[in-house]
Amino acid sequence: MPLLIVISGILLLFLLIAKFKLNPFITFIIVSLFVGIAEGMEPVAVVDSIQKGIGNILGFLVIILGLGAMLGKLVADSGAAQRITTKLVAKFGKKNIQWAVVLTGFIVGIPMFYSVGFVILVPLVFTIAAATGLPLLYVGLPMLASLSVTHGYLPPHPAPTAIAEIFQADIGKTLFYGILVAIPAIIVGGPLLSRTMKNIKATPLKEFINPTILKEEEMPGTGISIFTALLPVILIGIAAIGSLLLPEGSTIGQVLSFIGNPVIAMLISVLVAIYTLGLARGKKMVEVMDSVGTAITGITMVLLIIAGAGALKQVLIDSGVSEYIGEMLKGSSISPLILAWLIATVIRVCVGSATVAGLTAAGIVLPLATGANVSPELMVLAIGSGSLMLSHVNDSGFWLFKEYFNLSVKDTLKTWTVMETTVGVMGLVGVLVLDVFI
Repeated sequence: MPLLIVISGILLLFLLIAKFKLNPFITFIIVSLFVGIAEGMEPVAVVDSIQKGIGNILGFLVIILGLGAMLGKLVADSGAAQRITTKLVAKFGKKNIQWAVVLTGFIVGIPMFYSVGFVILVPLVFTIAAATGLPLLYVGLPMLASLSVTHGYLPPHPAPTAIAEIFQADIGKTLFYGILVAIPAIIVGGPLLSRTMKNIKATPLKEFINPTILKEEEMPGTGISIFTALLPVILIGIAAIGSLLLPEGSTIGQVLSFIGNPVIAMLISVLVAIYTLGLARGKKMVEVMDSVGTAITGITMVLLIIAGAGALKQVLIDSGVSEYIGEMLKGSSISPLILAWLIATVIRVCVGSATVAGLTAAGIVLPLATGANVSPELMVLAIGSGSLMLSHVNDSGFWLFKEYFNLSVKDTLKTWTVMETTVGVMGLVGVLVLDVFI
């Protein structure tokens, strides 16, 4: 019976979001109430559980996502993203153009939300394709594979960071393992896959071809652009390496652990960006703060969706459903990593949103991380991989790609959906390979 209630809750989630177009946050609250009451909880206890779930998950994430949005906005508005793109394309040359855009997507994609990175980088891809005479999908798909993988796998992006918090996974290890899994996934889903799609013609709409291009003197230098964009990764990575090499309790180790804490790493990165991409380039503090302030408005709904998922997760725990599912799945011969991936995939197909799919799956399979000998970091990556699978007409990313590249629904399924599925499958393969050695 508890499992039937959960399945009914997921179906209700799907119907309200996909069929009736209800806001995901409102949907999560409704489904949380339904599951809790159906499981026999007192209505007031369900409300308390919802409040607890929202508070627990947002207490950590508000800071991370808020600072992450600010950093992404500064990287975009300053021209750092454009500088990284143009410099790498010039460095790699026409022959290796795919690797230039892959690297650009990876560097810019880490600090920047997917939709922001898409809107900023895709017009630059159009410009590159027009200048080189190469097929648009040949140039564009590798860039989008990079953006998609960083969105699904790597902190400080919303879903991976939130899932890591749910599983109490180490952010540094999650980032390190995520990069190891991301590299082959991007290569196969980007440059290699796109070479099989040269016959599919993409002709972007005119309004997308002429983006606002900054002049040479208006952009920051290449080194400072890359350094500032990647600073959170550098700080978290140094702390992760320090924890492996330095004796426990050492002064240097404690300092590295402090600056590598995701909250502190993001704070330092934003403060550095305010100077390197703002004040040092002659901008006034008021102007820079206006840019930072507008960044927050873009993540409000993301935060609410994550809050709603946190509420459902807590209801599943407090009602005893998570424990029931965990006990039921303990006897399964299927790897917890594969089960987590499958559940995330099914929810992704039903609901469309990768963030919703990842967070909902995390709440369902949480007991598997504690009841089995499995790395919580790999569980985060398995769920992240599944959450990217089989993007189709109920995913906003599907339509964003279709409209910008001016493709038919059929061709979008043959390109975008295949790419997303490829990186999702490659992610699972990478996780299972890592599981052998960890």
